[in-house]
Amino acid sequence: MKAIILINKLSENPLPDELDVLEQVKVVEQSLIELGHKVERVFMDIDLKQAEKDILSAKPDFVFNLYEGTKGKTDMLYLAAGLLQNLKIPYTGCGVDSIFITADKALTKKILKLNNIPTADWYLAKDYKKISHSKKYIVKPLMEDASVGITEKSVINGDDLDVIDDYFKQFGNNFFIEEYIDGREFNISVVVNENGHQILTPAEIIFSHFPENKPKILGYEAKWVENSFEYKNTNRTFDFPSTDTNLLEKIDEIVSECWNALNLRGYARVDIRVDENNQPFVLEINANPCISADSGFYAAVVKSGLSFTQIIEQIVADALRN
Repeated sequence: MKAIILINKLSENPLPDELDVLEQVKVVEQSLIELGHKVERVFMDIDLKQAEKDILSAKPDFVFNLYEGTKGKTDMLYLAAGLLQNLKIPYTGCGVDSIFITADKALTKKILKLNNIPTADWYLAKDYKKISHSKKYIVKPLMEDASVGITEKSVINGDDLDVIDDYFKQFGNNFFIEEYIDGREFNISVVVNENGHQILTPAEIIFSHFPENKPKILGYEAKWVENSFEYKNTNRTFDFPSTDTNLLEKIDEIVSECWNALNLRGYARVDIRVDENNQPFVLEINANPCISADSGFYAAVVKSGLSFTQIIEQIVADALRN
């Protein structure tokens, strides 16, 4: 079959988080060729007429959607899925509805609450005066991905308004303030299969050598700045003691509830924090997680005893069914 890999056009001076899409293209392209498909890359920006022309001229049987927004911004992440849906061309990954909702972290949290799925309490930027001075919070951009805009300075006490002022200057009203869960962090990858979906081997982020007063978060430095303390000391593990069995079962149940509540398909990742009482809280749902060779998703595939090409085959089969 003829496949297009649809990619966002990069900005003039792309940062590492934006450049990563090219690493994803490499592994996806390799797997699609292994599966016998003819593959072409198409780059898309905000010009939908040109994107439509480029896609239709390639005459694809399906599109592998790796579009991550425009000019490094994810607030229009849904554009590619919306265009492909309108053109009635099968495409991989989550649908336009799921992408639109999960791109807005506060909207996602509202839907989680409506479905009784645990998530930390939060306030929109306009309600910042409602936060408690006796609690700790983390301030996050509303519609950014890849931990953009999140550093250790994002973790604040409720009476520290200077950081909130900085967020107003940088993001306007497009941020929210979430109650900080001081505990363990898990990344759970999910992929569609013939029985519905499969939760891959869970991963926990280990914050090694972090000083006691340093927030244990997976911020921008930890993900992208290779010479930083955070990058060097945040490691992934798939090994758990037997005492974690009940917790991991609870996490699996929550992830399945997220898959159904947000109408996810293809593949996704759910990020979870667990407090001192072993209660999991969903941080966010990523409907288009990174799937490059060094990503958590790729590592979870291998740890689950599967091949990446096998997973790509399942994702493509799901696209063709929809």
